[in-house]
Amino acid sequence: MRILLTGSSGWLGRFLAPRLRADGHAVVGLDVAPGADTDIVGSVADPAAVARAFAGGVEAAIHAGALHKPDIARYPKQAFVDVNVTGTLNLLEAAVAAGCSRFVFTSTTSLMISDAIRAGKAGGAVRAAWLDEGFGPLEPRNVYGVTKRAAEQLCALHHRERGLAVVVLRTGRFFPEEDDSRRDLAGPNVKANEFLNRRLTVEDAAEAHVAALARAPELGFGLYIVSAPPPFAPADAEALIRDAPAVIARHFPDAAALYARAGWRLPDSIDRVYDPARAGRELGFRCRTDFAAVLAALRDGGPLPFAHDPSYVSPKEAAAGAG
Repeated sequence: MRILLTGSSGWLGRFLAPRLRADGHAVVGLDVAPGADTDIVGSVADPAAVARAFAGGVEAAIHAGALHKPDIARYPKQAFVDVNVTGTLNLLEAAVAAGCSRFVFTSTTSLMISDAIRAGKAGGAVRAAWLDEGFGPLEPRNVYGVTKRAAEQLCALHHRERGLAVVVLRTGRFFPEEDDSRRDLAGPNVKANEFLNRRLTVEDAAEAHVAALARAPELGFGLYIVSAPPPFAPADAEALIRDAPAVIARHFPDAAALYARAGWRLPDSIDRVYDPARAGRELGFRCRTDFAAVLAALRDGGPLPFAHDPSYVSPKEAAAGAG
């Protein structure tokens, strides 16, 4: 197929574009920043740029481009509406007009997190939130979550009204840079902990999009959480918020010793767990890398099975800085 990929210069795009080509697809990359996999430099918020991207004939679209949570400090709310909402609408309308057989939208688990969930134990929570696709009501805590939720609803609307086959992927964390809100632990330690409940590798994120692309016509519409499979069950929720190391020890008896050897700390409390089981059932997709893989690397002294790059700068910001 000839596939339009937005966000082609970004972290996910640089893994997804070659993965799609490996399956024999032709990839048309659209991004605001130039890159090895970007054919058209322009914004999804610009109808002319979107029209150029579809001009050569496009059979499917993967919309992975967006303004993200760290961009809140750099861009006004209107920019989030322009890119994440209007940009998604531009692409959906163009995909329908082009007769695309499928549309995959990269969303975020962040839109599921309210201020109350984020406060966790400190906010008086007595159990970890167990988050699957039926969780609600949704109360996004910032403009990033609000605009991504609006974009999800536009996707659903275009399926209902226009018959476009759409799969929405609410992905967990897979960024390589430091967490802009966590400085108490080393970056690799933070990422390793998140494989317990909210992270996946960028390679697994790319594979999830490949699976969604394949299944979209059969599904018609689907919305899935994509994250490393957690070792926990809902019955663990109260203990996780109260004493996460004790729960972790039941599943991984040597985790504390391995962490101590690395100079790391396990989380004292876990406030949420993302459940990706539906993606396994309906997309046939399961992340290959999980917390057990992290522990195996610590045990064997091998490389960590995830990317950590504290110097990473998104291409759009690098381009803006160069200008």
